Parts: sequence; C-alpha cells; structure tokens
Amino acid sequence: MKRTGVIFLFVLFFAGAFSLSADPAPVTGVWRTFNDAGTKEESTVEIYEKDGKIFGKILSLIDPNDKDGKPARCTECDGPEKDKPILGMVIIKGLGADGDKWTGGRILDPNDGTWYKCSLKATEGGKKLEVRGYIGFSLIGRSQFWQKK
Repeated sequence: MKRTGVIFLFVLFFAGAFSLSADPAPVTGVWRTFNDAGTKEESTVEIYEKDGKIFGKILSLIDPNDKDGKPARCTECDGPEKDKPILGMVIIKGLGADGDKWTGGRILDPNDGTWYKCSLKATEGGKKLEVRGYIGFSLIGRSQFWQKK
C-alpha cells in the first residue's frame, strides 16, 4: 500500500512538472476577428508559424473597400506598410512560446497604423484566441477574443 502511494506521488510530480514546461496551446489556423465590443465580425486572419515564430496575415475583410470604393489601404501606417493594401497584410509578427501563451512580438492596428506589443493565448480548448495588444506593460492595453473558423 505504501509503495503504491509513493509511485502515485512520483507520477503526479512528473505529470505536474511536464505540464509546467509544456508548449503553449497551438494558435495557428484561421480566425474570425471582431470589433472591440465583440459584436461585429471584421476580418479573417491566418496565423501561421515560420522559423519557430508566429505570424498573422489578413485573409479577408468584411468591408474590403474604403469610402471611395477602392481597396482599403493602411494610409496611417509608417514604414513598409505605408499605403499598402490591408488585405493580405501581415499584422502579427515574431511571437515566441512563453509558458502557456505566445509573446515577444507585435501586432498592427491597420485602422490607425500603430504597432503594439502582443500576446496570444488559445482558450476554450482552442476554439477562441485571446489577442492582447499593449504599450509598455501588458496591463496597459486591450484584449479581443477571436473565434476559430
């Protein structure tokens, strides 16, 4: 009886240690994005892995055209994204595994051209994705929840 208890504790210890060092849940795939209120779908984003890092590209837009009927462009962006079409733009760059989430990269808000630090975490068994953009510390930012397509 005593030996069974010791074996059980041994197995429990290593199972706990494994779960603490396990990779974060996969975030790759196609996700439906929503406005900050979570009430209106805005786009679909493909999140993919390249060279051990996570990236995300806009696959489709609910409103793909600007007010003049032309394809929407990132007019507020700086650098290489300036005036480029939003459709097909890589808006998530360079996240790496960090515990149970992906961090260390950045995300672009093509509406205002601002890059934010970013973290991603799969929730609800991979059905939802918590996307957090922030400046400086993660406490100063906002989260959206995307749904797996």
